[in-house]
Amino acid sequence: MDFLSDTVVLSRMQFALTAIFHMLWPVLTTGMGIYLVIVEGLWLKTRNPDYYHHARFWSKLYVLNFGIGVASGLPMEFQFGTNWAPFSEAVGDFFGSILGFEGAMAFMLEAGFLGIMLFGWGRVHPVIHYLATIMVAFGANLSTFWILVANSWLQTPSGGDMVNGKFIVSDYFQAILNPFMVKSVLHMFFATLETSLFVIGGISAWYILKERNQAFFAKSLKIVLAAAIAVTPIQVYIGHLSAEQVYHYQPTKLAAMEAKWETSPAGKPADWSLLALPDEKGQRNKWEITIPKGLGYILEFKKDLSEPVLGLKEWKPENRPKMVGLIYYSFRIMSGIGFFFVGLMLWTALQWLLGKLSPEQITQQKWLMRAWIFAAPLGYIAVESGWIVRCVGRQPWTLYGKIRTADAASHIPASNVLTSLTIFAVIYSILFISTLYFGSRIIRKGPNLELPVPGLDNQPAVNSTPAELIPDQRPVEIQR
Repeated sequence: MDFLSDTVVLSRMQFALTAIFHMLWPVLTTGMGIYLVIVEGLWLKTRNPDYYHHARFWSKLYVLNFGIGVASGLPMEFQFGTNWAPFSEAVGDFFGSILGFEGAMAFMLEAGFLGIMLFGWGRVHPVIHYLATIMVAFGANLSTFWILVANSWLQTPSGGDMVNGKFIVSDYFQAILNPFMVKSVLHMFFATLETSLFVIGGISAWYILKERNQAFFAKSLKIVLAAAIAVTPIQVYIGHLSAEQVYHYQPTKLAAMEAKWETSPAGKPADWSLLALPDEKGQRNKWEITIPKGLGYILEFKKDLSEPVLGLKEWKPENRPKMVGLIYYSFRIMSGIGFFFVGLMLWTALQWLLGKLSPEQITQQKWLMRAWIFAAPLGYIAVESGWIVRCVGRQPWTLYGKIRTADAASHIPASNVLTSLTIFAVIYSILFISTLYFGSRIIRKGPNLELPVPGLDNQPAVNSTPAELIPDQRPVEIQR
């Protein structure tokens, strides 16, 4: 229990808790925002009431996630001032400004148009409402962009150098366009979209399995399947590219991801470890299952390596990541889920081609629907696992190669951090249980298919709001 008196360890635990909890919510809002743009666009094009009701139903889950994301995200950022003040002082000129862009440019854009998206039905012109939905989705994904810019810079700091303990930026755009940035942004973008698709698909499959509104939810399942046909293989490929950049820029992380203790020289084949039990004390794997010559094919699509893959023994213990087993298996969990999504997509696409996803036959696909329900939470697990690999694998550095984590933490009593960590754990547990409760209420209640659709004749205004402003129709004048 020595860690209870270690300020650095407790501060890392607190940031890990808040980051892991916060990540659960924007993962869904960024991807679901794009889905809402799709279904509302389909409604405007076809005037099919089902698409309108989809937009209204899924937006309820969107706003629930948005609210918890805001509540959990702000305390996480404040920790840079409370628990990581030396780090903030050293890199604040760049890192702080990027987080400021995320708040002022992206979050405020999303929050500003959210009210119109939620409450503007019947109050603004349908095209204006659609524009608001687009701005909400754009703001959510712009937020992801800036957060990944900031984190990628921590992985591959560029655009300046350390001068007297402070990072001085000489080229701001080079810092933004650091070597990790493009692939990291793309990998996270497709991760949020993929997670959202399988959550929406899993919830739709639950309704179909329960034989509730099968035709309605068959539509949403087909929409996410059409998107998943493109997204799932692209995400696997971008994940491969992300591993390649780790190979070139963060060899210690790659060695931990593969639990590789000995160096594999260039020009030689290298075995790939499928499963292993890393032993950090003994600097070896107690046991492992390997695929001969597999590592070269995975990293470079060829048998022999063009560059050496360094083993962990190349560095002193204090200069390499700890918790190798956590990094090793987190990477495999993330990768395994990615390939599972591809397999589920192929299975479902085949059933679609065979005509078995029609409203009349889809309820007979019970095992397929169960597989989609099973897949619904897996995207979250994959994203969290990926961030564990990304951040734990960066250790012992906060700013890779420049600022050690031990030097980045604030000098405050460990008891203070333990108190705040406990409070966060209790509050976040309450928030998590509450969100599950309200989310399950929304799902159990289901969509309101009797909700009046703007633009259809002989229907009262929604919730007694003013008449909808639709093309070629003037608003109804209220007689006094």
